[in-house]
Amino acid sequence: MKEKISLAMARRIALGAQGFNDPRPNSVPDRRHLARVLSRTGLLQIDSVSAVVRAHYMPLYSRLGPYPLALLDNAAVSRKRAVFEYWAHEASFLPVETYPLMRWRMQRAEQGDEMYLGLAKWGRERKAMIDEIYKEVADRGPIAASDIEGHKGNGGWWGWSEAKHAFEWLFWAGRITTAYRRGFERYYDLPERVLPQAVLDLPVPSVEDAHRELLRISARAHGIATYGDLRDYFRLAPGDTKDRIEELVETGELLPVKVEGWDKTAYLHKDARIPRRIEARALLAPFDPVVFERTRTEKLFNFRYRIEIYTPAEKRQYGYYVLPFLLGDRIVARVDLRADRPASVLRVHAAYAEAGAPAESAAQLFDELKQMQAWLGLEAIEVTPAGDLGPALIDIAMP
Repeated sequence: MKEKISLAMARRIALGAQGFNDPRPNSVPDRRHLARVLSRTGLLQIDSVSAVVRAHYMPLYSRLGPYPLALLDNAAVSRKRAVFEYWAHEASFLPVETYPLMRWRMQRAEQGDEMYLGLAKWGRERKAMIDEIYKEVADRGPIAASDIEGHKGNGGWWGWSEAKHAFEWLFWAGRITTAYRRGFERYYDLPERVLPQAVLDLPVPSVEDAHRELLRISARAHGIATYGDLRDYFRLAPGDTKDRIEELVETGELLPVKVEGWDKTAYLHKDARIPRRIEARALLAPFDPVVFERTRTEKLFNFRYRIEIYTPAEKRQYGYYVLPFLLGDRIVARVDLRADRPASVLRVHAAYAEAGAPAESAAQLFDELKQMQAWLGLEAIEVTPAGDLGPALIDIAMP
């Protein structure tokens, strides 16, 4: 029989695996702390929405507390970079050591298989233009796709969407990579001019070995996970993962277990810690690894979470940009936030408690909001009395 694990224990294992049992630094967080978080999460999903702060900055804040945003920015530039950009769980920052593990995906994108047929077909049809744009990057890089808008190639004037598509094809295929971003716009260059030489010199593993290692990273980042969770972290196809997971079970790296209330087998990583308690207090980005797989979020926390950015305002249930609030080992509330930078105000448009949230949830949430306000360099917090926690937050803000 598989070992049986309570849901509360599964939550503690999952949060511990994501670094929420690690002590926050007593000094200004530096590259060592960034490396520690990345060793837990394995990736940081990139997102452009800046309603509060772009989502890839938030997981570090949620785990380390206030840190200089330049810490991540500086880690993503120069040949001494600690991270590079590629498609993992959507567009992501990944530790540079992961680069060889993604080469199979680059090769498939260029050559085409069942997941990349459309991309490869487009690349064959536009080969001449792609080769011209590649040469532009090689000759002039780092450059942005917007630098090519209206460029006259051998085949005529390139439109914006077509040139942008070519840059994306070259990026998917690994022939170019992100040198840096200005604002949110990528500036592309050749990998050999961007990535550390030591990383470029690493051997490229076989496809099977790469998948096995990515599943190991996924298993460590989850602590405890179903087959679907493990596969989703790096968006691996079922045909690429089933045998690899069975191999990890056979070697004892993954231990099949039964989690209370889950209808599917879970896999416990052999090195997963089982904290006696989690004393976290954190606002989570919509694309934090703790919550970016919504089905897992619901299974672990009994917390149904959907992003409503693209939902018409009158049909939104909770708000435009809603952050879950983690307290202890539970998600106890959600808050609709916006950083109004021109007014230097953190605006709380609504706040809602989850069923069974402890009495101190409002006070703890307000303290966390004050910390976020200071981190973002805003001068004030303004709370709208919407949601069942809104009035309590107002009472705390104006005693």
